[in-house]
Amino acid sequence: MVVMKFGGTSVKDPDAIRRLARIVMREQDRSGTPVVVVSAMSGGTDQLLDAVTAAARGDGAGAGHRISAIRDRHRQAATTLLSGDACDDVIDTLEKLWREISALLQAMAVLREVSPRSRDAVVSAGELATSRLVPAALTATGLPARYVDARMVLVTSADHGEARPELTATAARLHEHVRPLVQQGVVPLLGGFIGATADGITTTLGRGGSDYSASLFGAGLHASEIQIWTDVDGMLTADPRVVSGTRALPTLSFAEASELAYFGAKVLHPSTIAPAVTDGIPVRILNSQRPDEPGTTITANPPLPAAPLTGLACKRDITVVDVRSTMMLAAYGFMRRVFEVFERHETSVDVITTSEVSVSITIEDRRALAAIVADLAAFAEVTFEQDMALLSAVGERLRLEPGLASRVLGALDEFPLRMVSQAGARRNLTVVLPQSHLAAAMARVHERFCLLPAAVPTEVVA
Repeated sequence: MVVMKFGGTSVKDPDAIRRLARIVMREQDRSGTPVVVVSAMSGGTDQLLDAVTAAARGDGAGAGHRISAIRDRHRQAATTLLSGDACDDVIDTLEKLWREISALLQAMAVLREVSPRSRDAVVSAGELATSRLVPAALTATGLPARYVDARMVLVTSADHGEARPELTATAARLHEHVRPLVQQGVVPLLGGFIGATADGITTTLGRGGSDYSASLFGAGLHASEIQIWTDVDGMLTADPRVVSGTRALPTLSFAEASELAYFGAKVLHPSTIAPAVTDGIPVRILNSQRPDEPGTTITANPPLPAAPLTGLACKRDITVVDVRSTMMLAAYGFMRRVFEVFERHETSVDVITTSEVSVSITIEDRRALAAIVADLAAFAEVTFEQDMALLSAVGERLRLEPGLASRVLGALDEFPLRMVSQAGARRNLTVVLPQSHLAAAMARVHERFCLLPAAVPTEVVA
């Protein structure tokens, strides 16, 4: 069994949905009936969030205008792809959905109050709409497909906006609602990103959660492969918006993919492959606009690439927080106090470096920066620096080839590096530098280490 997840650009309009249908039919012929997971139409979730924001400030008309735009987009797709009773049924179902969402938004606008639970109810509508439309389109092409409400399958905690999956309960629901359809040759089609508590309250997994849903479904069904269909040819050696001459990676390891995703590669959500890693299920990144391209296959132990580094990732708009205190010297408990501050303000950290009397920490979320600085200043000297960037070089060879890390740093000797960090697993080397130098630094490392072959061993050493 294969689980196929199609992102927003793969369902953005009738032409994209027709391509999706052809891809699913090809997979059906190749390996049997797949399970299909869809995102909201591209831009749809942002429009829904904008509607929530409008409602929160009491602008019911503005919220309604945004819902009308989404409604018209889905209606136009339905009338283009479907005809007769099938078209009428889908439009009626979607009209009911948009009426419910509109009523909820109007209530929010009157109260000028938005709860996490009500926000989830609104933003889930994008996936609920596409997961109703796409199976009808598949059936119209001659491939039997059926809508399965993801909220009946993916059981989660009640942490709205960042719900945590209940794996055992979800696996049981998959075997109850999804596997029988596959056995009958009917394509089950579910929305990603959304689930529900055991009591049936709608939840969402957070942005990028559709990939996570596909991975959870793949693990729960013991799939042979999880496919992530997007609008690029796979995981690239670097962000093409920053570096020219990038190429798609044919293979990479779960560990490398996790590092690249965590440190800024946008193709894959950092949490996506966790369930796949646990069950050892290969994950393939594929381009729905160029379905004949091989894409990138992510497995536990792929062959080493010819180049010294597998790829580069970056994050912009990073803030470096420096904490200095002689209390650190030969003292215990100081670091605990520092990180308790970040925990209290629910702010995650990316990179940490320490000396005898100071610790430097990078953060991406600046919303609580002033409060964090104030709390730290109660027991240490604190400064911070904004407009920084994080550049991470990733590759299995970093832990296998002595001297590679120093060579990478040597290539950056002309750049003002603010921090340098290498994790214990030694698969990534991360530097922090002023954002204005990021593009040039990435280009330098990419040219020297991501494109040239390396005469080193060809097997990964455990």
